[in-house]
Amino acid sequence: MKGLIIKRTMISNAVAFIFNLILVYVVYFLCRLVYVLENWGTFSEGFEALSVSKLLQGCWMFDTASILLTNSLYALLMLLPLHLKEREGWQTLAKWVFVIVNSIAVVVNLMDAVYFKYTGRRTTTSVFQEFSHEENLGGIFGAAMLNYWYIVLIGIVIIASIWFLYVRPTGQLSFSTPKQYVKYYLFYLVCFFGFIPLTVFGIRGGTTIAIRPITISNAHRYVNRPVEAAIVLNTPFSMLRTIGKNAYKDPKFFSREELSKIYEPIIVPSDTVEMQKKNVVVLILESFAREYIGAYNDIWGDPNYKSFTPFVDSLLQHSLTFDYTFANGRKSIDAMPSILSSIPHVIEPYILTPASVNEVSGLAGELGKKGYYSAFFHGAENGSMGFDAYAKTTKFSDYFGRTEYNQDKRFNGDDDFDGNWAIWDEEFLQFYALKMTELPQPFVTTLFTASSHDPYNVPERYRDVYVDEPGDDNPIHKCIRYVDHALRRFFETAKQQPWYENTLFVFASDHTNWTTRPEYMTDLGLYGGSIFFFDPIGQMPAERRHCIAQQIDIMPTVLNYLGYDEPYVAFGNDLLHTPDADTWAINNNNGMYQYVKGDYVMQFTDDGEVKAIYNYRTDWFLHNNLKGQLGDVEAKMERTLKAIIQQYMVRMTEDRLVFNKTERSK
Repeated sequence: MKGLIIKRTMISNAVAFIFNLILVYVVYFLCRLVYVLENWGTFSEGFEALSVSKLLQGCWMFDTASILLTNSLYALLMLLPLHLKEREGWQTLAKWVFVIVNSIAVVVNLMDAVYFKYTGRRTTTSVFQEFSHEENLGGIFGAAMLNYWYIVLIGIVIIASIWFLYVRPTGQLSFSTPKQYVKYYLFYLVCFFGFIPLTVFGIRGGTTIAIRPITISNAHRYVNRPVEAAIVLNTPFSMLRTIGKNAYKDPKFFSREELSKIYEPIIVPSDTVEMQKKNVVVLILESFAREYIGAYNDIWGDPNYKSFTPFVDSLLQHSLTFDYTFANGRKSIDAMPSILSSIPHVIEPYILTPASVNEVSGLAGELGKKGYYSAFFHGAENGSMGFDAYAKTTKFSDYFGRTEYNQDKRFNGDDDFDGNWAIWDEEFLQFYALKMTELPQPFVTTLFTASSHDPYNVPERYRDVYVDEPGDDNPIHKCIRYVDHALRRFFETAKQQPWYENTLFVFASDHTNWTTRPEYMTDLGLYGGSIFFFDPIGQMPAERRHCIAQQIDIMPTVLNYLGYDEPYVAFGNDLLHTPDADTWAINNNNGMYQYVKGDYVMQFTDDGEVKAIYNYRTDWFLHNNLKGQLGDVEAKMERTLKAIIQQYMVRMTEDRLVFNKTERSK
């Protein structure tokens, strides 16, 4: 009889372990379902074209890797060939380990379902650095939990289910003969050492020696669009795979000599042009995406297109702008290096990588060589998002944040704080306009706005003015209208200042945000930022160029417009002198590069494979993959893109982001 009890106990223990792992797979499936449904507007386009079998295969592979890795301690506790594990205390510990680990997985997966709206990708470990300087995270998370209460409720239900559905081994273990000990230990030795290779194979993503451990970029094998990689991935995997990883590695597509002939990110201006000492004001507008600006969207042929920016629409009529304008990343910390230093986002935010300690060029540093004073303005707590550190790295003379605003007796200090992120934009833009009058000229300044951000509030006095309109379920729209008003008031004040007419104004959104138009839910639309230049006295041409513009083009365009005469490193182009057909843009989403040039966009994996190529001008929704049909056009695009990627990686790893006289010119 005792032998039967032992047999029953051994089987129930193994069965319990297997059942609980199956439970985790179900939990991951439910989290993925919430993730997709919460962001259905982004995934719906092209979802029907996905192969169900491939999608399930990819989900299974990435979930297996994550589940086996995160539950390795639980597996050890359950399968260790040691009879002490049959004790009540041991099994209680095993249950708590199981519940806590998998509850954390639920939390990060569901939180990412919300955060995806702002990033378009699964979150990696860089998020901890991104928000490391925020002092109001408790309030921010609290507001988010209230806004997304239904996700919180779903999370509670799933975590409670993990606890109550957990299967605990049953029966009692009793040894009366050596033979029973032998049976027990043999059984668990087989289970333990049999599970080890299964775990290794599951974490690696395959059983053969030739298979490399799967990475985030492998997700593209199972989907058609870069953004869809987020469906296949899970957030625990994305975070675990990026712990301590170096984002930059030389792909060695070309020899160094060949590489320099194909693409060289060095601009050597003419030394015969006399430099004009105009002030430069760069306005980086939080989430001020192209989608919300009516004047940009005549290309869709919709006469009823809703605009939320009447002032900016009017300003665009007197500005230099472009048919296709793209952000290089999806986060605020991507925008800073792109706009101010012509460094695109590749793989991970540059600011959060080891390469951020490199010596780096920038508008402030380059113009500082010519006697310019420089200042960076941001209405959040000083240190927020690491903006002050990057401003210092690129040689801004001063930084003005919430601290300096509170010290200015002309304003109301923290009474103007929005309660979450920063000083309201209207007040801080007024501070900005007046403060520049106190600065020595010529100057280059940058202001990063903050009000068009989750949780999408406007000041109390405007709650009845900027409201959520009937039928409009996008809460950011009222914030965009408020920021447009704040910009109008900024210009009313700026026009009265002595520096105004001798100033070039540069506008750029940091990234896109919550989208409702299908045109901006595509792989390209998700990067549809706003970029334009305004010169009050019209020295810069006010026209619509039929070309591509990206954030990294801003620095070389400004420097060349001013007649800057020293060589510098910039990955972008001078939009004033680059032929329309030669303009281009690049971004990277979940390990998939997108390279836009001429009429086409190429999608390219980080392991060197062309995934697709589309004529985006006639096929904006990217339905017709022309891979293999364009001959020299495709070959030339692939060659150039590889050179851009390699130059970027090499310069990051070798600390060559500033001009060296021994280098070739662009």
